[in-house]
Amino acid sequence: MTAQSDTPASVTTVYKVSGMSCGHCEGSVSGEISEIPGVSSVKAVASTGEVTVVSAAPLDEAAVRAAVDEAGYELVGTV
Repeated sequence: MTAQSDTPASVTTVYKVSGMSCGHCEGSVSGEISEIPGVSSVKAVASTGEVTVVSAAPLDEAAVRAAVDEAGYELVGTV
């Protein structure tokens, strides 16, 4: 699901990530995704496996997948 957020020049995308089980997991995933150029905000929730990303433009899913892989988890897709 991709939707416009309150800021007209940003895009909010929710991704599903498997393997997260705690706050450390959330921090690892958030940290890696936040390094992608254009990302302004990342919120990972281990209990749901959802990662909400706000970016200046739609992100390349391959870049998000690589960041999640680097953190040690698996990107399932978008919600």
